[in-house]
Amino acid sequence: MSDKLAIVMAGGRGTRMKSELPKVLIEVCGRPMIEYVLDALDAAGVDQMVVVVGYRAGDVEAALSGRKDIDFALQPEQLGTGHAVMMARERLEAHDGPVLIVAGDSPMMRSDSIATLFEEFERSRPACLLGTAYKHDPTGLGRIVRDRDGNFTAIVEEKDATPEQRRICEVNLSCYVFDSRDLCHALDEIRADNAQREYYVTDCPDVLQREGKLVRALPVLKPEETLSINNVAELAAVEAAMRSRKPPPKGEVDTS
Repeated sequence: MSDKLAIVMAGGRGTRMKSELPKVLIEVCGRPMIEYVLDALDAAGVDQMVVVVGYRAGDVEAALSGRKDIDFALQPEQLGTGHAVMMARERLEAHDGPVLIVAGDSPMMRSDSIATLFEEFERSRPACLLGTAYKHDPTGLGRIVRDRDGNFTAIVEEKDATPEQRRICEVNLSCYVFDSRDLCHALDEIRADNAQREYYVTDCPDVLQREGKLVRALPVLKPEETLSINNVAELAAVEAAMRSRKPPPKGEVDTS
Protein backbone atom coordinates (compact mmCIF):
# COMPACT_ATOMS: atom_id res chain seq x y z
CA MET A 1 0.00 0.00 0.00
CA SER A 2 1.11 3.60 -0.64
CA ASP A 3 2.26 5.75 2.24
CA LYS A 4 -0.68 6.88 4.33
CA LEU A 5 -1.19 10.51 5.28
CA ALA A 6 -3.67 11.75 7.88
CA ILE A 7 -5.01 15.26 8.30
CA VAL A 8 -6.28 15.88 11.82
CA MET A 9 -8.58 18.88 12.25
CA ALA A 10 -7.70 20.52 15.57
CA GLY A 11 -8.33 24.24 15.21
CA GLY A 12 -11.48 24.75 17.26
CA ARG A 13 -12.21 26.29 20.64
CA GLY A 14 -13.75 24.56 23.63
CA THR A 15 -16.44 27.19 24.14
CA ARG A 16 -19.33 24.84 24.82
CA MET A 17 -17.05 22.84 27.09
CA LYS A 18 -16.80 25.92 29.33
CA SER A 19 -13.05 25.96 28.84
CA GLU A 20 -10.56 28.46 27.46
CA LEU A 21 -8.43 25.62 26.15
CA PRO A 22 -8.40 24.54 22.52
CA LYS A 23 -11.00 21.81 22.37
CA VAL A 24 -8.54 19.05 21.48
CA LEU A 25 -6.50 19.75 24.63
CA ILE A 26 -9.42 19.20 26.99
CA GLU A 27 -8.58 16.08 28.96
CA VAL A 28 -10.41 12.77 28.79
CA CYS A 29 -9.38 10.34 31.52
CA GLY A 30 -6.32 12.46 32.25
CA ARG A 31 -5.02 12.97 28.69
CA PRO A 32 -5.76 15.57 26.00
CA MET A 33 -8.42 14.07 23.74
CA ILE A 34 -6.30 14.48 20.61
CA GLU A 35 -3.70 12.11 22.05
CA TYR A 36 -6.13 9.21 21.70
CA VAL A 37 -6.76 10.10 18.06
CA LEU A 38 -3.04 10.22 17.27
CA ASP A 39 -2.46 6.92 19.09
CA ALA A 40 -5.17 5.27 16.97
CA LEU A 41 -3.61 6.62 13.78
CA ASP A 42 -0.17 5.38 14.84
CA ALA A 43 -1.56 1.91 15.57
CA ALA A 44 -3.34 1.86 12.19
CA GLY A 45 -0.04 2.38 10.39
CA VAL A 46 -0.38 6.02 9.36
CA ASP A 47 3.01 7.19 8.12
CA GLN A 48 2.61 10.95 8.46
CA MET A 49 0.15 13.26 10.19
CA VAL A 50 -0.67 16.91 9.62
CA VAL A 51 -2.44 18.53 12.56
CA VAL A 52 -4.35 21.63 11.49
CA VAL A 53 -4.24 24.13 14.36
CA GLY A 54 -6.03 27.43 14.83
CA TYR A 55 -7.21 28.74 18.18
CA ARG A 56 -4.21 28.96 20.54
CA ALA A 57 -2.16 27.08 17.98
CA GLY A 58 1.03 27.39 20.00
CA ASP A 59 -0.51 25.53 22.93
CA VAL A 60 -1.52 22.59 20.72
CA GLU A 61 1.90 22.46 19.09
CA ALA A 62 3.62 22.56 22.48
CA ALA A 63 1.41 19.79 23.86
CA LEU A 64 2.31 17.54 20.91
CA SER A 65 5.96 18.53 20.60
CA GLY A 66 7.17 15.16 21.88
CA ARG A 67 5.47 13.19 19.09
CA LYS A 68 7.27 12.17 15.94
CA ASP A 69 5.96 12.23 12.36
CA ILE A 70 3.71 15.23 12.94
CA ASP A 71 3.61 18.43 10.91
CA PHE A 72 1.43 21.40 11.72
CA ALA A 73 -0.63 23.58 9.41
CA LEU A 74 -2.09 26.87 10.62
CA GLN A 75 -5.72 27.78 10.02
CA PRO A 76 -5.68 31.48 11.01
CA GLU A 77 -9.46 31.78 10.63
CA GLN A 78 -11.90 28.98 11.30
CA LEU A 79 -13.84 28.96 8.03
CA GLY A 80 -15.08 25.38 8.05
CA THR A 81 -13.75 21.85 7.77
CA GLY A 82 -12.98 22.19 4.08
CA HIS A 83 -10.97 25.32 4.79
CA ALA A 84 -9.06 23.43 7.49
CA VAL A 85 -8.03 20.78 4.96
CA MET A 86 -7.04 23.51 2.49
CA MET A 87 -4.46 24.71 5.00
CA ALA A 88 -2.59 21.42 4.48
CA ARG A 89 -2.55 21.92 0.71
CA GLU A 90 1.24 22.00 0.38
CA ARG A 91 1.56 18.66 2.12
CA LEU A 92 -1.31 17.20 0.10
CA GLU A 93 0.21 18.17 -3.22
CA ALA A 94 3.47 16.46 -2.27
CA HIS A 95 1.69 13.23 -1.39
CA ASP A 96 0.68 10.46 -3.78
CA GLY A 97 -1.61 8.02 -2.03
CA PRO A 98 -4.49 7.77 0.43
CA VAL A 99 -5.32 10.68 2.69
CA LEU A 100 -7.33 10.14 5.86
CA ILE A 101 -9.26 13.10 7.28
CA VAL A 102 -10.43 12.90 10.89
CA ALA A 103 -11.45 15.23 13.70
CA GLY A 104 -9.05 15.73 16.58
CA ASP A 105 -11.93 15.67 19.06
CA SER A 106 -12.82 12.01 18.44
CA PRO A 107 -11.04 10.21 21.28
CA MET A 108 -13.10 7.01 20.87
CA MET A 109 -11.62 6.38 17.44
CA ARG A 110 -10.36 2.82 17.02
CA SER A 111 -7.25 1.83 15.12
CA ASP A 112 -8.90 -1.30 13.70
CA SER A 113 -11.65 0.79 12.11
CA ILE A 114 -9.08 3.05 10.47
CA ALA A 115 -7.02 0.07 9.30
CA THR A 116 -10.14 -1.48 7.73
CA LEU A 117 -10.88 1.76 5.87
CA PHE A 118 -7.37 1.85 4.41
CA GLU A 119 -7.61 -1.82 3.42
CA GLU A 120 -10.91 -1.26 1.64
CA PHE A 121 -9.58 1.87 -0.04
CA GLU A 122 -6.62 -0.11 -1.36
CA ARG A 123 -8.93 -2.87 -2.59
CA SER A 124 -11.58 -0.80 -4.38
CA ARG A 125 -9.58 2.36 -5.24
CA PRO A 126 -12.40 4.91 -4.97
CA ALA A 127 -11.90 8.65 -5.19
CA CYS A 128 -13.36 8.85 -1.68
CA LEU A 129 -14.33 6.32 0.98
CA LEU A 130 -16.43 7.54 3.90
CA GLY A 131 -16.21 5.81 7.26
CA THR A 132 -19.77 5.70 8.61
CA ALA A 133 -21.65 4.15 11.52
CA TYR A 134 -25.14 3.19 12.56
CA LYS A 135 -26.45 5.20 15.50
CA HIS A 136 -29.67 4.40 17.35
CA ASP A 137 -30.37 8.11 17.82
CA PRO A 138 -28.88 9.97 14.84
CA THR A 139 -30.20 13.38 15.91
CA GLY A 140 -27.96 16.23 14.80
CA LEU A 141 -25.82 14.17 12.43
CA GLY A 142 -25.66 14.05 8.65
CA ARG A 143 -27.42 11.03 7.16
CA ILE A 144 -25.93 8.69 4.58
CA VAL A 145 -28.35 8.31 1.69
CA ARG A 146 -28.12 5.24 -0.55
CA ASP A 147 -29.97 4.16 -3.67
CA ARG A 148 -32.04 0.99 -4.01
CA ASP A 149 -28.92 -1.02 -4.75
CA GLY A 150 -27.23 0.20 -1.58
CA ASN A 151 -24.81 2.56 -3.32
CA PHE A 152 -23.89 5.84 -1.65
CA THR A 153 -25.62 8.84 -3.16
CA ALA A 154 -25.29 11.73 -0.70
CA ILE A 155 -24.67 13.12 2.76
CA VAL A 156 -27.75 15.04 3.84
CA GLU A 157 -27.50 17.29 6.88
CA GLU A 158 -30.35 16.98 9.33
CA LYS A 159 -31.64 20.51 8.71
CA ASP A 160 -31.96 19.68 5.01
CA ALA A 161 -33.33 16.16 5.41
CA THR A 162 -36.84 15.04 4.54
CA PRO A 163 -38.84 13.21 7.24
CA GLU A 164 -37.95 9.92 5.53
CA GLN A 165 -34.25 10.77 5.44
CA ARG A 166 -34.30 11.71 9.12
CA ARG A 167 -35.26 8.13 9.90
CA ILE A 168 -31.96 6.92 8.42
CA CYS A 169 -29.62 5.66 11.15
CA GLU A 170 -26.40 5.49 9.11
CA VAL A 171 -24.50 8.68 9.87
CA ASN A 172 -21.50 10.67 8.71
CA LEU A 173 -18.81 11.07 11.38
CA SER A 174 -16.27 13.24 9.53
CA CYS A 175 -13.99 10.31 8.75
CA TYR A 176 -12.86 10.03 5.13
CA VAL A 177 -10.15 8.45 3.01
CA PHE A 178 -9.49 10.31 -0.25
CA ASP A 179 -7.15 9.79 -3.14
CA SER A 180 -4.78 12.73 -2.72
CA ARG A 181 -5.16 13.99 -6.29
CA ASP A 182 -8.93 13.76 -6.20
CA LEU A 183 -9.03 15.56 -2.86
CA CYS A 184 -6.93 18.46 -4.17
CA HIS A 185 -9.26 18.77 -7.15
CA ALA A 186 -12.40 18.67 -4.99
CA LEU A 187 -11.02 21.36 -2.68
CA ASP A 188 -10.68 23.63 -5.71
CA GLU A 189 -14.34 23.11 -6.55
CA ILE A 190 -16.14 23.55 -3.21
CA ARG A 191 -17.69 26.92 -2.44
CA ALA A 192 -18.71 28.83 0.68
CA ASP A 193 -22.19 29.49 -0.67
CA ASN A 194 -24.00 28.86 2.59
CA ALA A 195 -25.32 30.94 5.47
CA GLN A 196 -22.12 30.50 7.47
CA ARG A 197 -19.88 31.40 4.51
CA GLU A 198 -17.73 28.38 5.28
CA TYR A 199 -16.12 25.61 3.24
CA TYR A 200 -17.17 22.08 4.18
CA VAL A 201 -15.23 18.89 3.49
CA THR A 202 -18.62 17.13 3.27
CA ASP A 203 -19.04 18.84 -0.12
CA CYS A 204 -15.97 17.08 -1.54
CA PRO A 205 -17.58 13.64 -2.00
CA ASP A 206 -20.47 15.31 -3.83
CA VAL A 207 -18.07 17.11 -6.20
CA LEU A 208 -16.33 13.85 -7.05
CA GLN A 209 -19.53 11.86 -7.46
CA ARG A 210 -21.04 14.46 -9.80
CA GLU A 211 -17.97 14.04 -11.99
CA GLY A 212 -18.59 10.31 -12.24
CA LYS A 213 -15.86 9.23 -9.86
CA LEU A 214 -16.38 6.39 -7.41
CA VAL A 215 -17.46 7.47 -3.92
CA ARG A 216 -18.32 4.79 -1.38
CA ALA A 217 -19.48 4.68 2.23
CA LEU A 218 -18.43 1.86 4.52
CA PRO A 219 -20.25 1.46 7.87
CA VAL A 220 -17.13 0.24 9.62
CA LEU A 221 -17.12 2.53 12.66
CA LYS A 222 -18.25 0.97 15.94
CA PRO A 223 -21.15 2.38 18.00
CA GLU A 224 -18.73 3.74 20.60
CA GLU A 225 -17.01 5.78 17.89
CA THR A 226 -20.21 7.76 17.39
CA LEU A 227 -19.80 9.32 20.83
CA SER A 228 -18.93 12.98 20.41
CA ILE A 229 -17.78 15.64 22.84
CA ASN A 230 -19.53 18.98 22.48
CA ASN A 231 -20.42 19.75 26.09
CA VAL A 232 -19.60 18.75 29.64
CA ALA A 233 -22.28 16.04 29.76
CA GLU A 234 -20.93 14.38 26.61
CA LEU A 235 -17.42 14.54 28.04
CA ALA A 236 -18.61 12.60 31.08
CA ALA A 237 -20.29 10.01 28.83
CA VAL A 238 -17.12 9.51 26.79
CA GLU A 239 -15.00 9.17 29.92
CA ALA A 240 -17.36 6.52 31.27
CA ALA A 241 -17.23 4.61 27.97
CA MET A 242 -13.46 4.87 27.81
CA ARG A 243 -13.02 3.51 31.32
CA SER A 244 -15.26 0.57 30.50
CA ARG A 245 -13.17 -0.44 27.50
CA LYS A 246 -9.75 -0.09 29.14
CA PRO A 247 -7.99 -3.40 29.78
CA PRO A 248 -7.69 -4.47 33.44
CA PRO A 249 -4.43 -3.68 35.28
CA LYS A 250 -1.62 -6.17 34.79
CA GLY A 251 -2.17 -9.28 36.86
CA GLU A 252 -5.94 -8.80 37.16
CA VAL A 253 -8.59 -10.74 35.30
CA ASP A 254 -11.48 -9.01 33.61
CA THR A 255 -14.58 -10.87 34.75
CA SER A 256 -17.15 -8.53 33.20
